[in-house]
Amino acid sequence: MPALRQRDIYRFGLYSILLAILAVFLVWPIALTIGGAFVSPQGRFTLDYFFAPGLGVLRDPLYIDGLANSLLIAVWTTLLCLAITLPLAMLTVRCDFPGKAVIGGLILVPMILPPFVGAMGMRAILGRAGAVNALLMHLGLLDAHSPGIDFLGGQFIGGRFCGVVLMEALHLYPILYLNLTAALANVDPALDEAARGLGASAWRRFFRVTLPLVMPGLFAGATIVFIWSFTELGTPLMFDFYTVMPVQIFWGIQEMAYNPRPYALVVVMLVMAISLYMTGKFAFGRRGYAMQSKAIVAAGADRLAGIRGWVVTGLFAIVIGAAVLPHLGVILSSFTVDGRWYRTVLPGAWTVEHYSHALSHDLAMRSIRNSLTYSLIAMIGTVAMGVSISYLVARARVTGGWLLDSLAMLPLAVPGLVMAFGYVGMTLTWPFPQVIELLNRAGLDGAASYLQVLGASPNPLLILIIAYSIRRLPYVVRAASAGLEQTSGQLEEAALNLGASTMTAVRKIVLPLIMANLIAGAILAFSFSMLEVSDSLILAQKEDHYPITKAIYDFFQRLGDGPYIASAMGVWAMALLTITLVGAGVIMGKKLGAIFRA
Repeated sequence: MPALRQRDIYRFGLYSILLAILAVFLVWPIALTIGGAFVSPQGRFTLDYFFAPGLGVLRDPLYIDGLANSLLIAVWTTLLCLAITLPLAMLTVRCDFPGKAVIGGLILVPMILPPFVGAMGMRAILGRAGAVNALLMHLGLLDAHSPGIDFLGGQFIGGRFCGVVLMEALHLYPILYLNLTAALANVDPALDEAARGLGASAWRRFFRVTLPLVMPGLFAGATIVFIWSFTELGTPLMFDFYTVMPVQIFWGIQEMAYNPRPYALVVVMLVMAISLYMTGKFAFGRRGYAMQSKAIVAAGADRLAGIRGWVVTGLFAIVIGAAVLPHLGVILSSFTVDGRWYRTVLPGAWTVEHYSHALSHDLAMRSIRNSLTYSLIAMIGTVAMGVSISYLVARARVTGGWLLDSLAMLPLAVPGLVMAFGYVGMTLTWPFPQVIELLNRAGLDGAASYLQVLGASPNPLLILIIAYSIRRLPYVVRAASAGLEQTSGQLEEAALNLGASTMTAVRKIVLPLIMANLIAGAILAFSFSMLEVSDSLILAQKEDHYPITKAIYDFFQRLGDGPYIASAMGVWAMALLTITLVGAGVIMGKKLGAIFRA
């Protein structure tokens, strides 16, 4: 009994520490953002920043257009992802066709490139002087002296809007695909067979049997796609599409110290994201029907031979081909001599110098070192927190574990842009300014810089590591929880009964048993931290501290060889994520999709 009480004390202590960390670095930044939008300069509650004429963001036509455009982007991106993935997932689970094994891996290719990097390749292909216009001129479909079709022009229902939607859909559809294939694989085929025996047509069986059963998986994936595209910052920036709420928030960062309107914008975004999530959860999430069993009998896949099989293979090939176009554009740009890919289908001259510049340029190398530092430390912290949370919730089943688990999953539902904005607000609020002033008076300017994001000499290392850790915590928690649920707790209990301490049992028994899951979660946390966009663009304000994604954006804005160096760095990023996702896929298999669920 004393040992049991001591074990409970340790678990309660760990629970309290984790809850405090999440409260300070997750709940507090969100609360500060919300509070800053409702407090007047005199300290009184106000709604002026939302509704007052000339001041309220909801009375400003520019911000109204930004909100409308962001919602339209999210809606069309989600619908396009559904149109792509629903038939592909059905064919993958229900049919065998030529090349299925290879296609199963290639379908995930878009995830190896952040969409804002892929936007560089899309511009090289679809721009006025891009490859598609050059091909149309070569085929005689366009006059050789014409300026070309402005595929990416326009500021609303035009090229830039469509370019953002297309780029985000081609990047995000694997998340929905992973969730749908996992959900479809769990559907008991006996239910479909029973409906078939009662004379139901294929369409009726799909809408009345299959779709309700996979609704939780469909909703889980669609939620991530919707929130991700609604709050995506990098892609609109790369397409020069500025009338969207994430970009308007990004431009408002510098005004935070004296203008509360950016806080109001973030609150509008947060309320919209959470409201839409909850609406979908209650409207669609509850419509899923419980099954008595999960596919106890494996469904026999229909063998599609001959022309039918090759038609299905061709359908997958079209989707994959469209998805790799941005990657192809980035790769070709990285090998192009400056200015030699202009109004031609392929670059007119080739070089590998941009890769050497990407490894020798001061900004490029510094950004790579910075990202490695931020991401490695963040990964270690994320794994430590993720394992602890998963153990307390899934194995120890502590009282109040649901709260810890809910908070750990919250970053999947809260937009990354909101979190980044909250961290900036945190550094402007008590006690940060007071501590910074004390450190400066003591001559500890270097230490004070770690607590600043804005100002004369900020150093975002500490804040970025915290942001990366919290943002990627759900991946490790989900991966570790999956491992704990698959392993028996009897070995651990036996060790505890033989006198081993809780730490010894966890270190020698629990961790080795779930090590594969931890590795999968850790490499995902590391790679997505390396290529994080919102936190990197917002929290790194000085060139000396740029992570790799901020450096890519900076290079792309420069004249001369800047875009080509940015493309070479993008190829390095693609290589990193390729290795990461292949490794995680091999380790976790079909359970990889569970990591991307809200």
